[in-house]
Amino acid sequence: MQFPSRVRKGVTTPQMELYGQPLQFYGQPPLENISLSEFETFAVERVKLLKTVENLGVSYVKLSDDYKKKLESELRNLDFPYRPDGNERKLQGKLTEYEKRRKDHISHFILRLAYCQTEDLRRWFIQQEVDLFRFRFNNLGREKLDILHRNNLNYDRIAVEEKKAMLDELVKSSYAVSGITVEDQDFYKVPFQDALDLVRTRRVYLKAGYVYIPHQDIVTIALNDFRTKLSKALALTARSLPAVHSDERLQPLLNHLSHAYMGQDYSIQKNVGKISLEQIDPLSGKSFPLCMRQLHQALRENHHLRHGGRMQYGLFLKGIGLSLEQALQFWRAEFIRGKVDADKFDKAYAYSIRHMFGKEGKRTDYTPYSCMKVILSNPPSQGDHHGCPFRHSDPELLKQKLQVYKVSPSGINQILELVEGMHYQLACQKYFELTHNIEDTTFSLNHPNQYFIESQKVLGGGKDTKRETDAAQRSQEESAVGASTAAPEAAANASQRSDEMSEELDPFFHNDA
Repeated sequence: MQFPSRVRKGVTTPQMELYGQPLQFYGQPPLENISLSEFETFAVERVKLLKTVENLGVSYVKLSDDYKKKLESELRNLDFPYRPDGNERKLQGKLTEYEKRRKDHISHFILRLAYCQTEDLRRWFIQQEVDLFRFRFNNLGREKLDILHRNNLNYDRIAVEEKKAMLDELVKSSYAVSGITVEDQDFYKVPFQDALDLVRTRRVYLKAGYVYIPHQDIVTIALNDFRTKLSKALALTARSLPAVHSDERLQPLLNHLSHAYMGQDYSIQKNVGKISLEQIDPLSGKSFPLCMRQLHQALRENHHLRHGGRMQYGLFLKGIGLSLEQALQFWRAEFIRGKVDADKFDKAYAYSIRHMFGKEGKRTDYTPYSCMKVILSNPPSQGDHHGCPFRHSDPELLKQKLQVYKVSPSGINQILELVEGMHYQLACQKYFELTHNIEDTTFSLNHPNQYFIESQKVLGGGKDTKRETDAAQRSQEESAVGASTAAPEAAANASQRSDEMSEELDPFFHNDA
């Protein structure tokens, strides 16, 4: 039996030195072995943290008092480092500062594996990590310069005499700096190519190829370096994915983290048949998310949808309560109004609808698409109407569509700002607020069927729907417990862990951030 040895006092290991720093640029990957259980826990909790960073960045002014208070609270709740001067006193049920920094380090690299797979995933991951880094860096005091030096950003403070000699230039060129504040804070001499953002916005004094940056703006240099290094690292990580995916324990977990919807899948509904075909048209204008509203409109206008649109819209209708018989009737009635006769419909299209309901082929009971799946998979091409309008539509066309749906000009501007920042689900949530005349939603939107249920609740018709879907969720969980599988044991365990991961994240994503 092997016992871990205790490190002698005064002896430091590379890992101890790494976790002795209050902030990391994540330049060194973790080298230790960890259990699969710890791997999953760290990954799930960092996803929760980054999701909170995203939501707070839209709901509050970044680095405002409310923003900092809520983000610090989430860091504390999830046992991540949140104060640079954290001590080693271990509270009951809590991690020491060393353990928090270890968790932060390892969880970052785990999510690199999950979020390096596509350009959209990389963009989202980089943005949230940069925002988190900004928050932590601004919490540092005099450690900032030491952190920069440790990461090969060797900028030094200018001497007091040099600062006095260029006092007028520093006051005129530096943002929110006066003669008094120039004397009170440090300035750094930095090659101009390392501070292009500040040069572009004319916020620094430029002389002989160097810029003079006040202490309050040195974060810009750190953020640029952090973003550049992380972007390159994700590209390198993507090249290693084939080797990672060959491990059948990890592949399902990583795919689940990056692509799968973490919450209720709306595959089982107790209100099947309680929505009549006559209700679909009025409901589409009141309670359908924009993606489904545009699919319904395209179907009514063209009397046809391509396969991607039929799958996305058909599964959504199934999720809100349409039975198989109703679905066949609905699609047949619409298609035969176009160029498809009843005989051709029965031969070419009816099978796919029955297949969607698990009555043909492998008899898989397909689940409605989540927002993440709609956004990230199968982008629409010419002639298609599926996908996410906030992600896949041209901004000008999206603006025209919102005008047609009577969204106010100020509301349209808010939505377009979110779209420009690639916050597609938050843009949809803003659309919900504007079309339902509410100031703030009490949920985080990540599923079109969730949008429908929340809309019905707001409009006064959702109590039964909510109760039935909650019962459906319990039914799903009970079914999952008793399900058997013929897959290899390792893959089955990984799949089960993915389900458990989903259950753990479900309450988080259904609460207001």
